[in-house]
Amino acid sequence: MSDTERKHWDERYVTDGAWSPEPAAFLVEVAPQFPRHARVLDVGGGSGRNAIWLAQQGHDVTIADISEEGLQLALDAAAVAGVTVGSVLIDFDNDPFPEGPWDVICDFHFLKRHLFPVFRQALRPGGMLVLCRATVRNLERNERPRRPHILEEGEGWDLLSDFELLVAREGWSAEDRHQFAALAKVPE
Repeated sequence: MSDTERKHWDERYVTDGAWSPEPAAFLVEVAPQFPRHARVLDVGGGSGRNAIWLAQQGHDVTIADISEEGLQLALDAAAVAGVTVGSVLIDFDNDPFPEGPWDVICDFHFLKRHLFPVFRQALRPGGMLVLCRATVRNLERNERPRRPHILEEGEGWDLLSDFELLVAREGWSAEDRHQFAALAKVPE
């Protein structure tokens, strides 16, 4: 991303504040499969809704995001919730990926196709990737996210072809999003 995108996200967080404090439903569903006290990276984690919930479950969580404003909201919310999360201000197009190995990488509503091989390398053997991303069909009911920030129908399976799929589905969610959601594992 560019400085323009960093400014865009900072402005959105200043204007809109923190978004939903509730963790993503798919994360709550699959998190019981994570190792205990996992080292988790929340990619594009914004204001921290998933990271804070994961920290409350006993995981060591780091949020990586381009928005300084989003990260500050996350750190403030974590303090109020009585948990600690780490943060990394990062431009995933230009900066080095946060050093692993990670037990779990979460990628919710953040799409950088070039990161999928990086995710696999950054995860320990047996490590897990949780992915949840809108597909093009989502545009039938929702204006956002816009192209190119959405998956084509069926594309999620291709992006995870080097992983073992534990859970994978594509369809309308309870949150009224047409999305691909998966829990994938690096083969041991």
